[in-house]
Amino acid sequence: MNIALIAHDKKKESIIRFAKKHYDILSKHDLFATGTTGMRIADEANLKVTRFQSGPLGGDQQIGARIAAEDMQMVIFFRDPLTAQPHEPDITALLRLCDVHQIPVATNQTGAEIMVKALNHKDFQWKNIIEENRNQE
Repeated sequence: MNIALIAHDKKKESIIRFAKKHYDILSKHDLFATGTTGMRIADEANLKVTRFQSGPLGGDQQIGARIAAEDMQMVIFFRDPLTAQPHEPDITALLRLCDVHQIPVATNQTGAEIMVKALNHKDFQWKNIIEENRNQE
């Protein structure tokens, strides 16, 4: 499964702790991330990560393009809801693409915990769930 990992500046420490905590699960998947987040996860959590540009420089849009091409199956985005983001339109577009393409997205740690733990269940068939939901629209 292709999983995107994104974190606003004030949430980078949280996503790194999350990646370390779930190393055994995340290491079984193909990880993608925006700039600094990807570099730090690779360096500090020792996970292989394909990096895009930083969010404000187009990284959110690059991940959005992968979603539109149906080449991203999950997005974990630790957002900072208390700080204005200069690239808010890009963030909104990314979340909209997740909704349009039936891509599960977590915007906080609790949601991410639930999604990642679901990946570890043997009976969890993510491909079937995504396809089923796409076909119902």
